[in-house]
Amino acid sequence: MPRTKTKLFAGNRLQHLRKREGLTQSAMADLVGVSLSYQNQLERNHRPLPTRLLQALCERFDLTPAWFSDTREAHTIQALRETMADPVFKNAPLSFAKMTEAANQNPELCKAFLTLYRAYSFNQERDADTAKHLTPEPYEAVGNWVQEHRNYFHELDRAAEEFYENILPGSDQPDEALIHYLQTKHGLQIIQSADMESRGLVWRIDQHKRQISLPHNQPHESTLFFLAQIIGQLEQSRLISDILRREGPKDHNAQELARVYLSNYFAGALILPYTRFLEQAQIMHYDIDKLRRHFSVSFEQICHRLSTMQRPGIEGIAFYFLKLDIAGNILKGFSANRFSQARFGGPCPLWNVFRAFATPGQIQVQLSQTTDDAIYLNIARTVGHEGSSYADRPRQIAMVLGCAIADAPKTVYAAGLNLDDHTLVVPIGPGCRACGRDQCSHRSLPVSGRILDTGSHARGVVPYRALPEA
Repeated sequence: MPRTKTKLFAGNRLQHLRKREGLTQSAMADLVGVSLSYQNQLERNHRPLPTRLLQALCERFDLTPAWFSDTREAHTIQALRETMADPVFKNAPLSFAKMTEAANQNPELCKAFLTLYRAYSFNQERDADTAKHLTPEPYEAVGNWVQEHRNYFHELDRAAEEFYENILPGSDQPDEALIHYLQTKHGLQIIQSADMESRGLVWRIDQHKRQISLPHNQPHESTLFFLAQIIGQLEQSRLISDILRREGPKDHNAQELARVYLSNYFAGALILPYTRFLEQAQIMHYDIDKLRRHFSVSFEQICHRLSTMQRPGIEGIAFYFLKLDIAGNILKGFSANRFSQARFGGPCPLWNVFRAFATPGQIQVQLSQTTDDAIYLNIARTVGHEGSSYADRPRQIAMVLGCAIADAPKTVYAAGLNLDDHTLVVPIGPGCRACGRDQCSHRSLPVSGRILDTGSHARGVVPYRALPEA
């Protein structure tokens, strides 16, 4: 089946751009050479944004086409689908078309509704007498906040790149260069401590003794990342605080988790500076193994960095990135494209990230189609270390990196795949509770929010089917 070009409805982004530039609809229409009525229709999503006008807007306002994507709307629609699957809404069902219309026409109202639902869920899970705040869990709040920024923080990314260019360019041993910098700039000596692991620590600064303690015999790439974290802690705390004060989550615990996230973001951007990393990624066709050897970092560090390459004007491929354990718990999840992770229940078992556990250390490639008909190229692999003794129980972890099928030819992982033939594309869903694929033999729960038909005169693949949406 040939790929069809989807229409781009960018009304919200057009309104945001016009208001950012302080323009009236009439002035904006004059700038890009369209009529006032046509501009109004575009902003109301009554008409798609044509390619010629998209190019004109990008040239006039120094933007890239990715700026006008409907990624945010897609995430909102997925959140609405999962939320409306809650049985509490069984008497007020909304069709997918209605949810799409709401996300496109009134995104702020949708955001308020989702916030209210999270508050409701929070209150349901805790005793009303002891719940002090109707707010989402801090981890969820930080995840939503990072998602709103498409996992890219410009000021911090540029600060990390500037540090690299001043201190590390051309260094064959960046960890030694960072150790020397900490000694000369901050007067801190590095010591190896054998009891760090037993104390649950990966590094510790002792300002009184002017020492930094690191675990004994840890992998090189871990040492490099921890040193970059420490430099961020010592030198970027003010910038991180400024970002959080201006636009960060408001809850105290969420702010503290966001601070940790930004510290980790700086560390990743320091050891993999944006411009140099993007250049090599494009030269190597996003081959993760080649990139990790070139930069002497881990598979996970490369995957995480690839999910952040959204600097305006020089964007890389928009990837989503998730890290899961063998039980399907999502440990990390970021997306720079339309992909949305499941908010309720476990991820879809048809996803290749679960096959990765059966082939440790080997890359699994899959073409998958989500319930919004978007097709992704997914790259999955396990990471982690072997046990140090019989009594040790190392955590089994896998991660998946995915991009839209339109970007797949830019990667080495599309080699040998017929991207125009969708016969073998695997249908995956957001979790059974919110997935409307009735014929899926992997379904473990009925879809919520719809009337069930158990089939009195026939038995289906699963013992329950949902009647079509009205």
